[in-house]
Amino acid sequence: MEGTVRDPDISSVIVGVDGSDPARAAVRWAAAEAARRDRPLHIVHGTDTDGKALHLSAYTIERVHEAGGGLLREAAEAVAAERPGLRVTTELSRSDPVTSLHRAAGLHGTIVVGDRGRGGFGPLTLGSVALKTAAGAKTPLVVVRGADGGTEGGSVVVAVRDEHDLTCARYAAREAELRRADLRLLHVWNMLRSVGNVLTMVDNLEDLAGEHVEKLKAVTEQIRDEYPDLTVEADADKTMSVAGVLVEASRHADLLVMGGRRAPGSMGPSLGRVTHTLVHHAHCPVLLLPRHGREMWSDS
Repeated sequence: MEGTVRDPDISSVIVGVDGSDPARAAVRWAAAEAARRDRPLHIVHGTDTDGKALHLSAYTIERVHEAGGGLLREAAEAVAAERPGLRVTTELSRSDPVTSLHRAAGLHGTIVVGDRGRGGFGPLTLGSVALKTAAGAKTPLVVVRGADGGTEGGSVVVAVRDEHDLTCARYAAREAELRRADLRLLHVWNMLRSVGNVLTMVDNLEDLAGEHVEKLKAVTEQIRDEYPDLTVEADADKTMSVAGVLVEASRHADLLVMGGRRAPGSMGPSLGRVTHTLVHHAHCPVLLLPRHGREMWSDS
């Protein structure tokens, strides 16, 4: 997941629909986010009829478009009923859902997807469309997870490694402000990979822990200076499983924010192992911010 992210200017919100319950939950979450940002909501349905035109009759294509139009109307009407003041636009695309969402987001839009679509097989399975959209996104993307799509007024958790994660931390701080929530900066490191040799662990662990704490402290102080009215907490945690700590941290969070990246050795768009675990197992919505190919975590 590579791309560009401006400091949190809070741009338009784009959400995909396919008639599934997770997609409806994503629309509700996206509408709330658009209202918080005071930005329009753009609802997209990708039919993929262009890609399948050789295999579909004109009648079938027409029926597919009619069904897609119905889904868009249903979603727009549901949003209007709950948030009558929100500006809502819809788009029926002839491209596949992934391409449609990326194109609608443009350079700065935030994409919102449900954790699984009509083809999902269970509560822990991320749908293929959501996974492909997340892996190839060049703008911020939210996977709406959790039984109720997250809460409000609690905390926003952001995973940070060092000063290079300031953009992620600033974005999370802005999201916390919008939610009137606290911000928790969480620095997690795999002590075995960091030490590299169990025999030298005892000698090196204390020094390594101090280095990690200093990195977190630098980011924390910067965020506190820039957001003086925001309650900011900072925690450093050494562990055998970075993903496990972050999943647990998401249990009582409104939102979990982290930078996405391309997995080492991959031949195309993909997610790192920690990110992949989070979008499948987190207990709250996960906001992924694209990066410039720099690795966020070392346990890949």
